Amino acid sequence: MKKLSIILRVVTAFSFLVVLTVVGNVVTAGAQEKQAPLLYDRLGGVYSIATLVDDFVERLLINTTLNANPKINEARQRVPKAGLKFQVTTLVCQVTGGPCQYMGRSMKDAHIHLDITETEWQSMVVDFKKSLNKFKVPSKEQSEIIAIVESTKGDIVLTAK
Repeated sequence: MKKLSIILRVVTAFSFLVVLTVVGNVVTAGAQEKQAPLLYDRLGGVYSIATLVDDFVERLLINTTLNANPKINEARQRVPKAGLKFQVTTLVCQVTGGPCQYMGRSMKDAHIHLDITETEWQSMVVDFKKSLNKFKVPSKEQSEIIAIVESTKGDIVLTAK
């Protein structure tokens, strides 16, 4: 009888652990389901972001409104295109929740000397939206990424300072 009692206690303890494990897995799975995917993931990850940034930067480089600003034009001569694309890619990756870590200057430090106007800002936003549309980024994600971009405007646009 004593052996049976010990066996029952072991089986009961084991059953309790199994139930706890199952319940824990269900709770964890439920919590993961409720957490919305990161914008980074919804944009397709770093390769999709890099592709989007590549297209966007190429648009900026030929944007006549931006190129009319001599300070922007001069900066483009100093900053290698590949480096700019890398920095923008890591920045977008980071601000959308991805694993990248942007190591560049702050938006204010990177743009203060360029005297960017509201017209130039709006021209940049138009190009960004063209790139988003080219890659069929859904409107919800477009709104989220545009809101992130807009949050930097005060540090970039001369009149918004």
